Amino acid sequence: MPSNRRQFLGQTATAATAAFASGALFRVKYSQGQSAVTANELPLIDCHQHLWDLAKFKLPWLQARSLLDRSYVMSDYLTAIEGTGIQRSVYMEVDVEPSQQQAEADHLIEICKSGKAPTVAAVVSGRPSAENFKAYVSAFRGSPYVKGVRQVLHGDSTPAGYCLQESYVRGIRLLGQLGLSFDLCMRPGELADGAKLAEACPETRFIVDHCGNADPKAFFKAGDSRLANEKPGHDASAWRRDIERLAARPNVICKISGIVARVPKQWSADELAPIINHCLDTFGPERVVFGSDWPVCLTGAPLREWVAALKQIIATRPLEQQRHLLSGNAAKFYGLG
Repeated sequence: MPSNRRQFLGQTATAATAAFASGALFRVKYSQGQSAVTANELPLIDCHQHLWDLAKFKLPWLQARSLLDRSYVMSDYLTAIEGTGIQRSVYMEVDVEPSQQQAEADHLIEICKSGKAPTVAAVVSGRPSAENFKAYVSAFRGSPYVKGVRQVLHGDSTPAGYCLQESYVRGIRLLGQLGLSFDLCMRPGELADGAKLAEACPETRFIVDHCGNADPKAFFKAGDSRLANEKPGHDASAWRRDIERLAARPNVICKISGIVARVPKQWSADELAPIINHCLDTFGPERVVFGSDWPVCLTGAPLREWVAALKQIIATRPLEQQRHLLSGNAAKFYGLG
C-alpha cells in the first residue's frame, strides 16, 4: 500500500492549530486529551477558503451585480473570521478562466510562503482529462503548499458521467501517484458517479465538498411555506443513500461546508442538522473536516452565523470528536504539522 494512502487511512497524529493575531502567525499544538479548552474555545482550520481579486483574475461564473460580483481579498477574510476561532485556512480554487490556472496557483503559493496570512495550503484548479494535465500537476509533487486539485463538476456544461470517462480517471489516478487529493464538487444527483470514481481510483484521496452539495430545503417538512416559490434541488432519500455509498470508500472524506449558502432567508441550525449529522455519522469522526466556503456562504449567512450554527449542532458530541472535525482531521489530512 503506498505510503500516502496508508497515512490517510490509518495514521493517528497530533492535531495542530495556529492563531493569526496582530499580523503574526503563531502555532499552538494539542495532543489527544491534553487540552482543557471548552468546546466553544476549540480552534478551527478552514478547509474551504476562497479569495478572488477581480483585478487579477477572471471568474466567468460570477453573475453581474450579484453579492459575489466584487473582489474578496485577504483583508476581507480576516475581518470575516474575527471571533470565529478560525486560525488557519486551506485555499480552494475559484474556477478562474482556464488560462489563468497556473497564475492562480503561483499566486496562492506566494501567499502561503509569506507566512503573513492564515492561508497555509491550497487546492488548485485543474482539468484531469486535459492533455497537459500531467505536466501541470507533476510540478506540485511534494509541494508543502499545494495539497490537491479540484474541477467543479456541477456546471451546466458538464454532463452526468463526465468524471468517469477514461481520460478523466487516468488523470485522477495520477493525482494519487503524486500524493495529491481531488475534491468532488458535483450535483447531488450525480454523487454516485463520485463513488464510482473513488472506487476506480483507490490510491487517490477524495474530499466530498459541501456535504455533497446538499440542499437544506430537501429536508424541510411538507407544507413549509418557504417551499412555495422554491423547490429543493434533490431528493433527500437519494442523497442519504449516495452519501453512504461515498462513505463506504475508505479513500473518501467529507467536508462540512457550503450548505448554509442555500438556506432561505429565515433559517435555523436545526434545519442544517439533518445534513450535518448524517455526514458525521456516516463518515465517522476521523473522516470529516470543516470548510467556511467564504465568501460564497454570504449568500445564506455571515461566516460567524455559519460557525455558530455548526457548533450548536455538534455541541452534544464528545469534545474530541468536535476537535477532529474542527481542526485535527484537517491538520492530519493536509499534513499541516
